[in-house]
Amino acid sequence: MIRVFSTLYTYHELLFNLVMRDLRSRYRGSVLGLCWTVLTPLFMAGIYIFFLRLLRVRIPHEELIIGVFAWQFTVQSIQSGMNSITGNANLVKKIYFPRMIIPLSVTLSALINYLLMWGVQLLVISWLLHRQGVMLSGWTVWVPLVMAYHFLFNFAMALLTAASNVYFRDTQHLIGVFLSAWFFMSPIMYPLSLIETLAGDATWVQPLFMLNPMSVIVTAYRALQIPDVAMPWSVGTAAGWIWPLLLVGAAFVIFQRAQRYFSDWL
Repeated sequence: MIRVFSTLYTYHELLFNLVMRDLRSRYRGSVLGLCWTVLTPLFMAGIYIFFLRLLRVRIPHEELIIGVFAWQFTVQSIQSGMNSITGNANLVKKIYFPRMIIPLSVTLSALINYLLMWGVQLLVISWLLHRQGVMLSGWTVWVPLVMAYHFLFNFAMALLTAASNVYFRDTQHLIGVFLSAWFFMSPIMYPLSLIETLAGDATWVQPLFMLNPMSVIVTAYRALQIPDVAMPWSVGTAAGWIWPLLLVGAAFVIFQRAQRYFSDWL
């Protein structure tokens, strides 16, 4: 691990330039530029709220906004990471550097975008809670820890999808289907309490549901910021927190082995 950090420090200027390039190119030519970073998830949240009202499904708006913003961070990291190596084929084939820097740069870029979104999210949530006569939870100061964990998980997914897309170009199509299914299996547009209600006497459903990393991540964001939301602790929840950390190590090993033949496949 120390060697990894040493390598990243050696190439920190390249990493910085790649992050800045990704940020500049993301909305190049658009009138609103970085504003789309915040407007896109807000529009999505508004659309979900509208249709949920039509279906007479009630979900606190602040919970939905937190879920949508967190989901955007993960989707942006995976989609950008997946195309990070194939989209930089000339760079990979001509210059020697740790290939891991490329998916890391797009994940860092997504994190910067998420930090901008979170600043706006805080304002919107504070206003929504104020209308209900409550304040933002004091536990909000611990949100950066969840962000760091969220970043590591997204980075692991970016590494895996980036390596897979070099060898199997069908990865981009499979990932599109996977993300659609994953969205509905995660408590993004509904609260975790809905799972408890639907499960009824089947007490095993919620612990199984919490094995989904996005379930624990989104619920943690909500529990730290909204006073009435609590994190349900169980064996499933503990496993849901632990196994993504193991995934980070596995993704690093897989990527390191796969990168040896990137130039041959690109």
